[in-house]
Amino acid sequence: MSLTSTVNPDKPATEPSGTGARSPRIPKRIIHIWGSPSGKSPAQAKPELPLACRAAAVNARLLHPDFDYCLFDDARISDFMEREFPEYRDVFGRFPFPIQRFDFFRYLAIYRLGGFYLDLDVYLARSLATLCDQACVFPFEELTLSRHLREGCGFDWEVGNYAFGAEAGHPFLLAVIKNCVRSVEDPAWALQMYQNIPSPFRGQFIVTNTTGPGLVTRTLAENPGLRSSVTVLFPTNVCEPKTWHRFGDYGAHLMGSSWRKSEGFLRTRLARYWENATRRRNYRASLQTGPKREGEWINSYPESAS
Repeated sequence: MSLTSTVNPDKPATEPSGTGARSPRIPKRIIHIWGSPSGKSPAQAKPELPLACRAAAVNARLLHPDFDYCLFDDARISDFMEREFPEYRDVFGRFPFPIQRFDFFRYLAIYRLGGFYLDLDVYLARSLATLCDQACVFPFEELTLSRHLREGCGFDWEVGNYAFGAEAGHPFLLAVIKNCVRSVEDPAWALQMYQNIPSPFRGQFIVTNTTGPGLVTRTLAENPGLRSSVTVLFPTNVCEPKTWHRFGDYGAHLMGSSWRKSEGFLRTRLARYWENATRRRNYRASLQTGPKREGEWINSYPESAS
C-alpha cells in the first residue's frame, strides 16, 4: 500500500453541487505529516516511517477507502508553504523547535484543504465518516496545568491537537494560526500560559503552550464568538484520567511524544514530582465542577462507555 495519495491532495474541498444532496462539511481527506527536524530531506527521498507509524497510516487508510490520503514529507511541506502560504514562510522558519513547525503546518494544511489531521501515533477504532457533518472538531485532551486557563479563562481542561478535523477555511483554525504567529512575535504573551510552571521545568511545556494543545485551548477560551462552530469530543467524565487522550470513541492517541528531549535524570524527576503534585491539587478542584464541561461549544460524547 502506497503511503502517498494518487489523487491531488492539495485540492481544496469542493462546494456543494446544488443537486439537493447535502455535501459533508468536512471533506473526506486524511492528512499525516512526517518531516525531519531539519526540514531538508532530499527532494526525491521516500519517507522512511518507523513500523508503528506505517501501521497507523495503514490503519487509517483501511478504515477510509473512499477518503483522499496525503502524507506530507519535507518536500511536500516546503512546496505547500511556498505555493499556499508564502506570507508565513518567515515565521515558519523562526519556530525554535521542529515540532512547532509541524504543529503550525497541520493547522495550515487543514485550513486550506479541509479534512482530518492525525498524528502518526493515533490509531482508529472506526471510520471518521460520521464526523464529516461537523464544521470543526477537536478532542478533549486532559485537565490543564495552566493557571492562565484555569484562573484567567475559566477553563480547567484542554483540547488536543493530535487529531482534529475541519472544513476548509474554518475561522477557528485561522484564529489558531494567528495565535501561533503571535507566540513567536510576542514571547511575553506566550509566557502567560506557563508562567506558573517553575522556570527549571518550563522547557518541556513551551511547545504545548505556544503551538500545541495549550495554544489551541487558549484560542477557544479567548474567542467566545467562535465556540459555537467547534465540536469537542468529550469523555463521559473529564475527571477520569483513563479516558484522556482519546479522539472520542473513534480512536486513541498513544502519546509517543518522540519530539521531547531528555533533560537529565534529576531535572526530569523533579519536574515529574512538581507536575504530579500540581495535578493532584488541580484534580481536587476540578472534581467540584463535576464530570462534564458545558459551554457554547458543541458537546459530543461516546456512543457507549469504553
